[in-house]
Amino acid sequence: MTSKDDLERLEAIEKALLNRWPETRIAPTLDRIAALADILGSPQLSYPTIHIAGTNGKTTTTRLIDSLCFELGMRTGRFTSPHLESFLERISINGEPISAEGMIATYNDIALYLDLIDSKMPNKLSFFEAMCALSFVAFAEFPVDVGIFECGMGGEWDSTNVINAAVSVITPIGFDHMEYLGDTLEKIATTKSGIIKEGSFAVLARQEADVAQVLTHKCAQVDATPIREGIEYSVKSRALAIGGQLVSIAGVYGEYHDLFLPLHGAHQAANAATAIAAVEVFAGETKLDEEVVRAALVNATSPGRCEIVMRNPTVIVDAAHNPHGARSLKQTLSEEFDFDAVIGVVAPMGDKDVSGILEELEGVMSRVIVSRNSSHRAASVEELHDTAREIFGGDRVEQSESLGSAISSAIEQAKLQNAVQDSNVAVVIAGSVVTAGEARAIVRKIKESR
Repeated sequence: MTSKDDLERLEAIEKALLNRWPETRIAPTLDRIAALADILGSPQLSYPTIHIAGTNGKTTTTRLIDSLCFELGMRTGRFTSPHLESFLERISINGEPISAEGMIATYNDIALYLDLIDSKMPNKLSFFEAMCALSFVAFAEFPVDVGIFECGMGGEWDSTNVINAAVSVITPIGFDHMEYLGDTLEKIATTKSGIIKEGSFAVLARQEADVAQVLTHKCAQVDATPIREGIEYSVKSRALAIGGQLVSIAGVYGEYHDLFLPLHGAHQAANAATAIAAVEVFAGETKLDEEVVRAALVNATSPGRCEIVMRNPTVIVDAAHNPHGARSLKQTLSEEFDFDAVIGVVAPMGDKDVSGILEELEGVMSRVIVSRNSSHRAASVEELHDTAREIFGGDRVEQSESLGSAISSAIEQAKLQNAVQDSNVAVVIAGSVVTAGEARAIVRKIKESR
């Protein structure tokens, strides 16, 4: 158990990190993180790495790669962002968030170097850059056999891109962060393709035709070997199963049959196939032991991704924060669940395509309660309400300034309908990763109070 002193120290570290530039404030350059990594002795180059970029499916694919490598007997370090509930989640070792003691020791190791780089650069290191550096050092100190790094945004100038990955992975690319990445899929793909290193393997999930062209051109430029979904690897079949799905996957070097994946949706089957292909080419360019793959997928988790967090009524939390993610959620709810009705709680960020998210969800949500999470970037509830009324119609929309109140109301409405009508009404909470994280904590308290 973490001591009171360690908890206080951890809180102070988090506060110091959050006082830096927020990760949503972007200055597209590797200058600061490169200088910091250099002064730290380039710890990120002391172990082999796998690098993951894309618009949707990054975190799940990263977690699946981690699970596969760990089951193969590797000591793994995994860096993901953003976090759901604790900033410690971003740095995981052997599948578990770094301990409070580990974070304190690592921060103490690099704190003076953070200050030194701050003093030499026009802008101070950001929260995200500092977290990247902490992961570089933590993984080197452990030490890990493989570092698995998810890009925060973009690719070419993302702070993770000072690693030299043997395998780069590009998950499906869609529209998001256009103010930084460009207003066309080709521009976004060009930025994300910047993680593909010379002579490496590039595992490419299924993409729009124009995106695929950009990525394969980048591979040709740097003499990287493309491993393409639908060509070098694919999902052969999938069937619904209790608690998830059964999938058969054609890997790069062999097939894997009837694997149970405790995640919902065709997109999760595709993420699993991409993860298997990435680990195949990383771990010896050969077929993986099928029982190892089976164990890795059975143990796979993806918190906040179509995650069932409560029963009676069923409550699902999903981090869908753009139209592409909302479309995957809609498809999964339509094809894999048999709800009589769905009450939605939607709390997106104001800088996202709110109309696009709501338009995707309108077909599967019987009614919606719009609300806001605790972020300063949260969309205005009043503006959300107006937009939702245009898409859902006035009689299907409610609003609540408090996410907790919105969730409690949705759960009570679902319970009442289920009791009175003997029906199966569910609650689905979506809109952003912050919303998903806060919703998990809110639902946990509701369950504890029962």
